[in-house]
Amino acid sequence: MFGRAVGARVVVAVLGLVAGAVVGGPVAADPGHARIEDQRVEPDRTIDMGVYSPAMDIVTRVRVLRAADPEAPAPTLYLLNGVGGGSDGNWLDRTDVVEFFKDKQVNVVIPFGGAGSYFADWRTDDPVLGKQRWTTFLTKELPPVIDAEFDGTGANAIAGLSMAGTSVFQLALAEPGLYRAIGSYSGCVRTSDPRGQAIVRTVVGSRLGNAANMWGPPTDPEWSANDPYLHAESLRGTEVYISSGTGLPGPYDTIAGAQGSVLQLTQQLLFGSSLEAITHVCTQQLRDRLQTLGIPATIDMRPYGTHSWGYWEEDMHKSWPVFEAALNRA
Repeated sequence: MFGRAVGARVVVAVLGLVAGAVVGGPVAADPGHARIEDQRVEPDRTIDMGVYSPAMDIVTRVRVLRAADPEAPAPTLYLLNGVGGGSDGNWLDRTDVVEFFKDKQVNVVIPFGGAGSYFADWRTDDPVLGKQRWTTFLTKELPPVIDAEFDGTGANAIAGLSMAGTSVFQLALAEPGLYRAIGSYSGCVRTSDPRGQAIVRTVVGSRLGNAANMWGPPTDPEWSANDPYLHAESLRGTEVYISSGTGLPGPYDTIAGAQGSVLQLTQQLLFGSSLEAITHVCTQQLRDRLQTLGIPATIDMRPYGTHSWGYWEEDMHKSWPVFEAALNRA
């Protein structure tokens, strides 16, 4: 998720609409051939893998939750972590993802890494974040590896929270037909208007990166080219699930909902409330855009809830029937 530091900066940035800087030209990435570098079997049919990405020239960690029947073909659900890339909380340590999918015939793939990257292919390497070619990795390199290793059917869905709630749309638009369904939990999909740019710059900046290295200065056409709100028509035929709370305290904004941590609950109430209020507006805009275009979508606008894991776990549960139907259709 955004996190405490990001929370304060996003609120300030949206109010201040900070400016960006001009940096470099595009860098082409060769998808090459990804490969599994190492693999370790863990409890509960979980596999920890190191997958080499030629595009980024790194080995990135990927966790795979095997389908209920590992001997039979299965579709794939990709779950993306938030701004920290999984380092400050992830699907495995903050939700019941292992237990929830234990009896389901789907391979669940959780990549780690990509902090502050929007899981995009950046136009130039960042001095701090380095070479970011996550779109190439997630759409061209990783899926063939997963299908070959785990007997995938070729049917895919993808979901993500917070920063990744934007990325799932961008990934679907970058590789039409790869994902039958996408899920966005507490995301801000409109990225090229002044407020959207301010949010993006703040999220990237929270990891000391420079968003100008991703899409250029604010006037660069790459910002519009990567704005799913503007290109929503291309989502027609893809199952879409979007959700957001309002920022008002709800059932998971308690000590129990914060996994017994007073500090975590304080962060949810101080920063998670403001962040979710922002994503609520973003989600309303996307809802209206999809309705204007006549594109069907499942939309869950909760009347409460902060920017926190309890609600994203609930979103995962609620969106699964949408994904399951799409993944298993003929």
